[in-house]
Amino acid sequence: MKMAFVFPGQGSQYVGMGLKMRARFPAAKETFEQADDILGFGLSRLCFEGPAEELQKTINAQPAILTVSVACLRVLQEKGVRPFAAAGHSLGEYGALVAAGALSFQDALLLVRKRGQYMQEAVPLGRGGMVAVLGLEAKVVSGICREVSAKGCSCSVANYNCPGQVVIAGETGALDRACALAKEAGAKKCVPLPVSAPFHSPLMRPAAERLAAELAKATVANPQIPVVANVTADYYTGGGEEIKKLLVEQIYSPVRWEESVHRLLNDGAQVFLEVGPGSVLTGLIKKISRQAAVGSVEDPESLEKMLACQLEVS
Repeated sequence: MKMAFVFPGQGSQYVGMGLKMRARFPAAKETFEQADDILGFGLSRLCFEGPAEELQKTINAQPAILTVSVACLRVLQEKGVRPFAAAGHSLGEYGALVAAGALSFQDALLLVRKRGQYMQEAVPLGRGGMVAVLGLEAKVVSGICREVSAKGCSCSVANYNCPGQVVIAGETGALDRACALAKEAGAKKCVPLPVSAPFHSPLMRPAAERLAAELAKATVANPQIPVVANVTADYYTGGGEEIKKLLVEQIYSPVRWEESVHRLLNDGAQVFLEVGPGSVLTGLIKKISRQAAVGSVEDPESLEKMLACQLEVS
């Protein structure tokens, strides 16, 4: 069966993630040791022991999630599990590029550490945020954002996640106004997300400019398997320079996740395997397509379950 690897983004982190993989598999242990050496501090201990409030900080959460994802990826590679394509949600796009051989783990880790720092510093704490709007069509939510922004406050769609779930980002007052309009339009609920900045909105342009300078110094190769870009919801085709350009744009552009999944489905993806902590993407993909088989690998138990299913299919 054709399998696509998908990589989670920020919000999937939890204290204890990766600990069982590190204990069981030398490839995972080596990945965590490598991360600590590259960053110069105990990221692995933060993953395993917390505290949660430190792990949740954007500057820590992004490299932590990437490290756990790559640890799981390397174990899968050792087991001979290979995808035909990959995609990642926001931060997860870096994991997908590592899986495709376009970015080294070291370069990706250093980039996402800076990415987290720059995104956090782009907007003063408390000035902006993100809200999940549930139960409205995407075009209705987009119209509400345009209406609010026309009055001088920044509000835009940040994530097109799945049918009936659109995340918006912007200034705090603008989000309040947008939520009120969404409820008037029939939204089931508006759920503030536990993030400290309005990611994937125009307010992130200062972070994008700073990250562009870091990406300019990075080595980015042609992907060895197709990788779907968040910005275009289509495959990268222009090599390293295109990847750098779209990773910069990704910071202030919407994540077109629903379309990205359909891109993979249209090319024959039958199984989506979430590689890394949590199962957020697994849940979204189930809502996007009832036909797609989904699974996740974040610990030895989920790995064994996935391998057993693969043997049954083969």
